[in-house]
Amino acid sequence: MQLEAIARVVKKRLIPILLLKDGRMVKGKHFRDFRDVGDPVTAARVYNAQKVDELAFIDIRPGRESRQKVMEIIQKAASECFIPLTVGGGVNSIEDINDFLAIGADKVSINSAAIRNPALIKEAAERYGDQCVVLSVDYTYDEDQQPMVVIDSGATPTGIDALEHIQHCVELGAGEVLLTCIDREGDMQGYDQVFLHKVVNAVPVPVIANGGAGTLNDFYTALTETGVSAVAAASIFHFTDQSPIKARFFLANKGVSVRAL
Repeated sequence: MQLEAIARVVKKRLIPILLLKDGRMVKGKHFRDFRDVGDPVTAARVYNAQKVDELAFIDIRPGRESRQKVMEIIQKAASECFIPLTVGGGVNSIEDINDFLAIGADKVSINSAAIRNPALIKEAAERYGDQCVVLSVDYTYDEDQQPMVVIDSGATPTGIDALEHIQHCVELGAGEVLLTCIDREGDMQGYDQVFLHKVVNAVPVPVIANGGAGTLNDFYTALTETGVSAVAAASIFHFTDQSPIKARFFLANKGVSVRAL
């Protein structure tokens, strides 16, 4: 089968994001003003029943106590859910990656450490395979309207060009890119399609859009107009009557290749 034909049959993915803080699931806006939105294990069960493609658990305040709670959440979710699980937040070493993979995570998301210690990307890809290594990039636009990387859950600007950082980490071995626009995160006004399209055309790995989905049509436009392989979201599922089931029916009816229910 030719590469063009293979590309046509690859299913687009829908990935709920579960932000974790002190063992609870939270949601905010622009990485601030977080509020409690429920128990993450219960949410994982619901999403599993709705047959989402994957789940991503991100610890927004990583620390020693938080790590233990996240480990417990992942263990419980992995024992009850039959979908791929990605975990991120405070992943700074090979030991961290090994710990999460050992308890049932399928992929590990690396964010701040990709700036402070990019060699971790290469080491992780060589040891576990690039399919396990997700580069998570949070970015915001500077005064010149250039996308710049921000780390530490949005607290630390780096002054590093987001596209250059992504290309470098993919060269090191990152097998996927989770891209979050802080300026749009929680606004529910749509994804940053311009930059998503630019990244998709700059790297040879799947790109996941995150930050901004407020309607089912936002999923559709991102998937059809930017070339991303997946759309991730949280607010639309927490604060509206939309669900992954409705989203998949909507996308399928619009001609998007998604996994059948």
